[in-house]
Order: sequence, then C-alpha cells, then structure tokens
Amino acid sequence: MNPSLYAEIAAVVIVLVYIMAVASALEAILKARTSQGAIAWTISLLTFPFLSVPLYLILGRNKFDGYLEQRDEIEAESLRLVQRSSGRIEEHIVQLSRDTPMYTSLFNLARMPATTGNRVDLLINGEQTFDSIMAGLEAAQKYILFQFYIIRDDELGRRLGRVLADKARAGVEVYLLYDEIGSRPFVRSRLHKQLQVTGVHVAAFNTTQSGKKRRRNLFQFNFGNRFQLNFRNHRKVVVVDGETAWIGGHNVGIEYLGLSKKFGHWRDTHTRFQGPAVLGAEQAFATDWLWATRKTLKLDWDFSGQSRGDSTVLIFPSDPASEFEEAGLMYHQAIVAARDRIWIASPYFVPDHSIVSALQLAALRGVDVRVIIPDEPDKAIVGLANWSFTRDLLPAGVKVYRYQGGFMHQKVFIMDEEFAGVGTANFDNRSFRLNFEITVLTRDTAFTRQVQEMLQTDLDHSRRVDASEFKEPKAPEELNKKNRPWWRPKFFYISWWRFLIRYWRFHLFYLAMAIARLFAPVL
Repeated sequence: MNPSLYAEIAAVVIVLVYIMAVASALEAILKARTSQGAIAWTISLLTFPFLSVPLYLILGRNKFDGYLEQRDEIEAESLRLVQRSSGRIEEHIVQLSRDTPMYTSLFNLARMPATTGNRVDLLINGEQTFDSIMAGLEAAQKYILFQFYIIRDDELGRRLGRVLADKARAGVEVYLLYDEIGSRPFVRSRLHKQLQVTGVHVAAFNTTQSGKKRRRNLFQFNFGNRFQLNFRNHRKVVVVDGETAWIGGHNVGIEYLGLSKKFGHWRDTHTRFQGPAVLGAEQAFATDWLWATRKTLKLDWDFSGQSRGDSTVLIFPSDPASEFEEAGLMYHQAIVAARDRIWIASPYFVPDHSIVSALQLAALRGVDVRVIIPDEPDKAIVGLANWSFTRDLLPAGVKVYRYQGGFMHQKVFIMDEEFAGVGTANFDNRSFRLNFEITVLTRDTAFTRQVQEMLQTDLDHSRRVDASEFKEPKAPEELNKKNRPWWRPKFFYISWWRFLIRYWRFHLFYLAMAIARLFAPVL
C-alpha cells in the first residue's frame, strides 16, 4: 500500500477522534449531573482524546439510553398494574399529608403508594433467606417472579434451579430475570440451558440493547447502548403467586451462605413480606421484564384485601433513567428527617458531597449518626474511598464503625424509632446514579426494633474508627534530646527510621485515598 495512503487514513482517524472528543465534551457540559464531572470530562477529552473518548463511551453517560425512550410504555404498564389492583388495596393506601412527609416526597419519586396492612419478616443471614425463599417457591401454585443481579451455577444455584424447573414442569409460570453483566458466566452455564429446556421463561436485563426509537441531537454520537457497560440492574426480587415477596442484599451464590474461601463469613440481610406492598415488587419486576423482552406480564395479582400485619410499607424502586437521583434522594430524605438517630450499614460507602453534608449536619444537630462499613472490603479502591469519606465525617461527630466479623454486604438503615429500610441500594454514587435498585421502606416500631437489635450485634463485632488514625505521625522524642552526642546524626537512631517509614506510609495512604476519591462517581 502506498505510504501516502497510510498517512491519509491516519489523518482521517485523528480528525474523527477529535470530532468525537469535541462532541462528547459538549455532551458532558450539557448533561453531566455535576459541574466537577463536566469539567473533568471536558479537560480529559480535549487533552487526551484517544484515551478519553473510549472511556467516555463506557463510563461517561449518566442516563440509561433506550430505557428512557420506552418510559411511556413502561409507565403505562406500571399504571395498569396499579389500577387493576387499586380497588383491592384502596383501603390500605396511605393518604399523603403534612403528617407523612417521608411518604409524600418518596411517593412522588417511587410512583407507587405506601400501604398499610403488611407483614414484614427480617432475614438476617443467607441460611434464613434462602430457606425462606425455597419454602416459598415450593408452595407456588400460579406463578413465580425470580430476579437477581448475580446467579451462579453452583450448589445454591442448582438447588434453587431444581425447584424452579420442577414448578415449570408442573404448570406454574416461572419468570427468571438476571443482569447480563453481573451474571455473565450464567449465560453460558449448564443451569441456564436446563432452565430453558424445562419451560422457565429466562431473560437477561440487557443494558446494552437499544430502545425502539433513537433520539439524535447535534452534540451526541448515537452508538445505541452497545457501550453502556457502566449500568447494572442490581435488584433482587422474588414474588410467589402475588402473595409473598422477598427483597434484600443476597444474590444466588454459595458465597452468600458464607461458603467462599475468599470471603469467609458473609453478613447480609433480606426481607420477606406479605400484603398489598407485594404489588410494588411485582410492578418493579414487570417493568424490568418489559424492557428485557418487549413483552408484558399477564399476571393475576390476587390480593384478598385482608390485612396481613401492622407494617406500613413503601416499595421504592430507583433507576438511572429517571429525572431524579432517586436512591440518593431517598437516603437524603431519611437523613434530614431524622430527629434522634440514623444508622446506616453499607458495604460500599462512597457518597456524594450533598449526602456527606447531610450526615455532618445531622450529627451537629445532635442526631446519633452511625455508619457501619466492612473492615476488609472486597475492592481495594472502594476501601480507600471509604477511608477518605470517613475522614470528612469524624470531625462532625459521625460515628464510623468497621465490621470485623467477616465481609458485610447488607444495605440497611434505621431512622428514629419506627422507620427502617432494607434493600439493594448501596450508599454510593453507583447506586444513586447508575444502578437499578429497589428498597423496602417500612414504618413499624416493632420491626425497626428488630433491625436495631441486628445492627447492635453488628456494632458489637465492629471497631469504632478514631480520629487519631488520620493524624500525621510525629517525630520521635529522641530527636529532641539535648544530650545527644554531637557526632551522632539524627538518622542513626532506629526510632528515626521507624518514623520515616511511618511518615511516608501515612502520606502515600493519603495520596491513595485522594486518587480513589476521584473515581467515586463510578465505584
């Protein structure tokens, strides 16, 4: 080939990359949720376009392209479910007023009413959770909705799979939904094929698929969703016959039973609930199924109208296609509404500035603010970011605890004496802005007391972080001795070498925390 042709091709490629960089920078300026993010992307795209353009295509978008374009159809499906059952649950719907500020604000975000007459059971570990789910699946008569972020073809996955397959053979409609990235090995597994053969309706929530229509504008190169690898459907939802539902932090894998050699003991929390709130779990699954398959669920949610318990429950789904950052606003509302206490347990504590400020103000006004995070996180960069945000919270009086009883994966909080949340949303920007999440928000003094007792046990297995851990090491006292011989330099002292090691280790740790914090929006 003519060398001049190579030069022409290279020139065309360079021009196209720079055009894409400029267009992406303009899109970041127009659509980035924060000014810091817009500035960071603009500088990197214009300075290092060959590296930044691919990264922007994968990590830069904060709106779930395609899903938003089907929003009208998805919302219509949700409304159909609510209207079909509204007559049965009307007497249980919480009426919004000034006396219910939590529900008033969150209802407008969740697009689903809070309901009374529910029973909520707390499931503290993997054994309780999967024994309860297994019993519910075996009792199914009409249909099963089964959704997890991660499904593994291991001992637990095959155990659950056998029940799902047996129910499908018996005529029960079984719908199984998984995240295409979180469950990537499952797609090629033997379990996946067996479930399909036995009649289970299996679908992946494909974040990389395209919507029906494509919106185009001057500042957006439209590549479909092929590069949208930064989004996840992180929900874990099981519904049986419209009567019982399960939502919480567990995925389907033996590590969630504490059987992994890498993680050891696994600390997680789930909920089982019955009553009109089950409709919210069904609605979340139905909208995800519509996106994944382009098909609506033909289900008969048969709630009798009778009260199942004393809990008021709001099922709170959140997603990156919405106008608001729903999960972040949910946590923010709980923090600012707290008068006595707000306790939060999360494996990934990487909040944004507004949440940090809300926690600081809550502690300053006398609220008992406690945060529980793992002492040994599963990702080193997340652990460094945890330390960085811990440093910001301690001066305000926030109590931060590091759980030492194994790996803590639960996503739980309590507010005051009667409000508790258990679900899938972590306390980080990924859950706030990039993931599809779902949380069970419960107003019930007895249930909140159970959650408090559970968290108190976790605190008993944790160590409280002290502000002294962030203080710069001081030079040893020996260096200030006046009787040191003039001929012996300071660096001859062993204590000096120990100090030097501690000094540089401390500052390298600070540098690592600062770098990790830069990646907070995508951790």
